[in-house]
Amino acid sequence: MALIVQKFGGSSVADAESIKRVAKRIVETRKAGNDVVVAVSAMGDTTDELIDLAHEVTPLPDPREMDMLLTTGERISMALLAMAIKSMGVEARSYTGSQAGMITDAQHGSARIVDVTPVRLREALDDGAIVIVAGFQGFNRDTKDITTLGRGGSDTTAVALAAALGADVCEIYTDVDGIFTADPRVVPKAHKIDRVTSEEMLELAAAGAKVLYIRAVEYARRHGVTLHVRSSFNNNEGTWVVESIDGPNEGDTVEEPIITGVAGDLNEAKITVVGVPDVPGKAAEIFTIVAQTGANIDMIVQNVSAAATGLTDISFTLPKSEGEKVLTALRAGQGSAGFQSLQYDDQIGKLAVVGAGMRTSAGVSAQLFRALSDAGINIEMISTSEIRISVVTRADTLNEAMRVVHTAFGLDGEAEAVVYAGTGR
Repeated sequence: MALIVQKFGGSSVADAESIKRVAKRIVETRKAGNDVVVAVSAMGDTTDELIDLAHEVTPLPDPREMDMLLTTGERISMALLAMAIKSMGVEARSYTGSQAGMITDAQHGSARIVDVTPVRLREALDDGAIVIVAGFQGFNRDTKDITTLGRGGSDTTAVALAAALGADVCEIYTDVDGIFTADPRVVPKAHKIDRVTSEEMLELAAAGAKVLYIRAVEYARRHGVTLHVRSSFNNNEGTWVVESIDGPNEGDTVEEPIITGVAGDLNEAKITVVGVPDVPGKAAEIFTIVAQTGANIDMIVQNVSAAATGLTDISFTLPKSEGEKVLTALRAGQGSAGFQSLQYDDQIGKLAVVGAGMRTSAGVSAQLFRALSDAGINIEMISTSEIRISVVTRADTLNEAMRVVHTAFGLDGEAEAVVYAGTGR
């Protein structure tokens, strides 16, 4: 008997019919002789609707109360799913994150899991029940408060449960057939990848691929959890996230493709610190100010200083949601840091190409830049790692950039990809 953890996103449980379809799939997995634990997201766009409602009440919702509000979405879907399973003659029990033993730090809105104590879940499994857990939420032992894990939190919940329970596999169900070479809503010719390394998946997730969130991939890699990303709308095999790509014979390693996938992100902004004295310590001072806000910085570019003035410009990208607090902090520290002014640009797009084969292949950068040049798309910033090249373009050119780069690297499939629900979650 295998233990399988399954995660169903909001589009998979968007309405009553969808919930019944998901319940049928879960029951089939149980009747095949497996123990089943399910992590479930809020129905459809419930979380976004609750956020909008909170901002109608107050422009600055209290973080603690916001978490109390947002966790109601998953409680609704978990209870309805348990009811649907019970109606099929199979025992099911639903649990909130705190009941399931998801212990987190005290950071409201973006809490991190510090421990999982699934005592009640093991008892339910021993009793032969299917276990349904509300994703995205946990509990802090010190404050005794409910917390939420941030975007993609249900993925992280599922992976954490799989690690704590020693599951054989963690299945992430979504509205596409697996992980694609690009977002099929943007690049219709994208095709499904059968296997992808966790290293490549981390880079794709960091670059904006939304089918799996980076925290879930990191957790799975750290704890050795096998991930299988597949569609909740059919029984086809999806994409396996593995440590390495093995060949047909045990121990063989297949030479990895140069480029595995293309990702795009429209949720970043760029801040340029203008007129920074080009002397030791100034960059450290600026980024110390930024670090104190807790913002996540992505790409950083410093220009060559002007000989006449001894001043330089430093540009960096960060999530749009963190732009205002970073600008406020930098303005407050302008006197001590000694820069001249700040520029803010939230009309940018980030494109990344990812592939483990880049380590041993020359000319990838030239091919990428040539494809963008031929399409008349300008590059504003460039960043690289061993297996990734990222560039910043204008926001209104990002989708076209993804399509031309996907074609340039020979990733186009023969048929258009199928998207069943339209949200990717």
